Amino acid sequence: MSVKEKEKNKISEDSIIGDEHQIILYNDDFNTFDHVIQTLISVCDHTPVQAEQCTLIVHYKGKCSVKSGTLIDLKPRLKKMVDAKLSAEII
Repeated sequence: MSVKEKEKNKISEDSIIGDEHQIILYNDDFNTFDHVIQTLISVCDHTPVQAEQCTLIVHYKGKCSVKSGTLIDLKPRLKKMVDAKLSAEII
């Protein structure tokens, strides 16, 4: 394995393990405030106040970063959010 290949592998591992990704929640016209708040509490481990604040930001601004962490941590959380019919993605 060449040095470039080792560096490429290291960069890929760093992006998976590194704490640089976020789940972005987007506004929609069909989920209720209560549903979004309860989902953020259960999926993202938010406090009720934090979940309500994120929900209001999403409502008024159109999107909000609701969780940051590694891809390994965020992917299952994103799946649960999508399963709950929320519009979200990892960036």
